[in-house]
Amino acid sequence: MTALVEPQAPRPNSSPHARPVAAAQPLLDVRNLSLSFTTAQGALPVTRNVSFSIAPGERVGLVGESGCGKTVTGLSLLRLLPTQSARIEGDVLFDGTDLLNLSPRRMRAVRGRDIAMIFQEPMSALDPVFTVGDQISEAYRVHFPVSKSEGRERAIAALREVGIPAPERRCDEYPHQLSGGMRQRVMIAMALICKPKLLIADEPTTALDVTVQAQITDLLRSLSERTGTALIFITHDLGVVAETCTRMITMYAGQVVEDAPVDDVLTRPRHPYTSGLLRSLPGLSKRRGVLASIPGRVPSPQAMPAGCRFRSRCSHAAPGCEQEQHMIALAQDHAARCWRAADLVLPGAVN
Repeated sequence: MTALVEPQAPRPNSSPHARPVAAAQPLLDVRNLSLSFTTAQGALPVTRNVSFSIAPGERVGLVGESGCGKTVTGLSLLRLLPTQSARIEGDVLFDGTDLLNLSPRRMRAVRGRDIAMIFQEPMSALDPVFTVGDQISEAYRVHFPVSKSEGRERAIAALREVGIPAPERRCDEYPHQLSGGMRQRVMIAMALICKPKLLIADEPTTALDVTVQAQITDLLRSLSERTGTALIFITHDLGVVAETCTRMITMYAGQVVEDAPVDDVLTRPRHPYTSGLLRSLPGLSKRRGVLASIPGRVPSPQAMPAGCRFRSRCSHAAPGCEQEQHMIALAQDHAARCWRAADLVLPGAVN
């Protein structure tokens, strides 16, 4: 049973942007990233002061319910949102360079070469009128001056690397001739052909059957371990994060609410929302018992509550939660956006 404590005043030494201690020279350092969209009613804030860092070769899971801001955060990092309506503020430091200050031409040189992204739906991301080999080789030839024949050989090698059988034949086939799992492997091959330093995978196992999901997650983990590519795994599947990632970042209502190593989160989550997500997993519920769930829904950006954004859904809400919540460092590499985080004892996945 969750232990409750008497409400205490918010700690005065908490910082609005406190984060876990990161590597001395992180590959990616995101600082106070905020995104808003221009609407007829004015600016609509979507994410606010998102901050995290990723070390070279690290695998980070970005989790949360639909509508929490995971995908738009990934798109913001690569500046793939429409410039006419999207306003991005903050700093996105990649190898010491702020990506938000790069010209469009220099940013295009980064996309695909240093940072690649696997999009959520491969059937809509792949062009139906070009063969998969042409699309993979184009991703390579944009950044490297090679001939068309050499680009094809690179594409075949990339298909072979992601485990597609008969890559010489599959290279000349069109997306509709491949299964969903093969199309997802093509997307991975396209993303990895330039050997990027960072790979952003946006729910790469969505709409795939369980067996193919396991193959894709194993492939991403093994490729990251073998090549040293850092990975941001955007998903709502906490089981995949536990098997694939070394660290987990929980997002809620456009904010990071917890950032910690995966093992620590599974053993002792420090934010009630993270604990709620873990308890709602069917495999962790008691047999023949009631499946735990989080009441309510993620608030709309048009009606974002003051103070703790999770307060109306939280069974641990107390006086003090109506104040703005800041990330509090609880231990090395573990922080949570909850002033009660150090005192609450919340159930995780293994207790």
